[in-house]
Amino acid sequence: MSWKHLLAFPVVISLALGGSGLLSAQGQTDYIASSSDVRLAHGLAVAPSIQPEGLYHRVWRLIKEDYYEPSFAGQSWDRWEHRYDGKLKNLEDAHKAIETMLASLGDRYTRFLDRDAFDDEKSQIDAKLYGIGVQIGIDLESKKVIVVTPIEDTPAYKAGILAADELTEIDGKSTKGFNVEEAAKHIRGAINTPVNLVVTRGGKRIKIKVVRAEIAIKAVPTAKMLDSDVGYIRLSSFISQQANREMKEAISKLAGAKGIVLDLRDNPGGLLTNAIDISNMFLDSGNILSTVDRDGYKTPAQSDGHPLCMKPLALLINKGSASASEITSGALHDNNRAILVGARTFGKGLVQGINKLEDGSGVNVTIARYLTPNDTDIHKKGISPDVTVELSEQDLKDKKGPWWLEKPTAGVRRSPEDGKDLQLKAALEAVHKRITEGDHLAVHMH
Repeated sequence: MSWKHLLAFPVVISLALGGSGLLSAQGQTDYIASSSDVRLAHGLAVAPSIQPEGLYHRVWRLIKEDYYEPSFAGQSWDRWEHRYDGKLKNLEDAHKAIETMLASLGDRYTRFLDRDAFDDEKSQIDAKLYGIGVQIGIDLESKKVIVVTPIEDTPAYKAGILAADELTEIDGKSTKGFNVEEAAKHIRGAINTPVNLVVTRGGKRIKIKVVRAEIAIKAVPTAKMLDSDVGYIRLSSFISQQANREMKEAISKLAGAKGIVLDLRDNPGGLLTNAIDISNMFLDSGNILSTVDRDGYKTPAQSDGHPLCMKPLALLINKGSASASEITSGALHDNNRAILVGARTFGKGLVQGINKLEDGSGVNVTIARYLTPNDTDIHKKGISPDVTVELSEQDLKDKKGPWWLEKPTAGVRRSPEDGKDLQLKAALEAVHKRITEGDHLAVHMH
């Protein structure tokens, strides 16, 4: 029934910039707001053959057959089967009924996506987006819409939008009470059209006009040498179908390195297949993970034994490293393949199936939980680093946090090799130590 297995969506990302505290998508996608002319034209206009009750019952059956938790949060799932019979007059009614039904599970990851949200999710997998290029979330304390990060070299980035900006207004409409998807809907629009935003930064309201464009989403935005011996790869997401190809190209580009730092900080996850494939690039044997279904049946995923890189390896992690990032971290750590540096990860140990519905909307359903190779359940616990480097607010103010979070000032742009990023500095030292000690894993690169 599901066409892809999803490990991200939603995700909590820890950002201390500007005192913004903990950001959460609150059951929503870690969103890159986007749109297309085609989607805008669609709305809810669908073939008359699609019946509201039929759509509702399709979702009811999906949950009954696929949901990973057999007790359905302590309720009889049959009670929902005929609850809305004769009451659903249109597809909007069906969508609201579906959302109410799914909410009873108390699972933020099992969720309904309207047509626009489902198209956006699919677009991220296809790595083809149209929008302004910004990820947004909800501040847990203030419930306000917050910019998680602008994507480098996109309209939002060039217009001066910063991480931790509060998104106050969109085209004159207040975002008070908005969830992530509501905010994204208002940001959407046709390519080459403007959206007028008001952001609040440091107590000041700033008006910013952004023109929508095609957004090139890169899973590996950076691959370069940090010094003469150590290469650096930043993998920002596992969601794109291009992630594996980009990782292979990055490893090939750094063929001359004696060791590698793989940066998974603030990587919210993505596709299960990508997590397995990318873990395989660094493993010559061992188990990558095991999935556990509703009946308790455990299915291991073994390494294929054909690594691309077996050099000393450090993984950078933090609170924003979730799901697929945790799969990869757990696989490489439990197999004694990599040292983990940074801060404890988010703790998402569940797998979703993505299901497209007849009217173009969709449902993400939690279908399994997963364990690391050591049979560790990391859900709501996360993975602890071997080398802990916590960042204080003062560290961030002093520009000692993740290098890519800083906007260029006076024409000077931060870079991974500038030595200011404290967590990256520690990871670099860890790799150098393994190289110097003649790490037995520094064997070859195919």
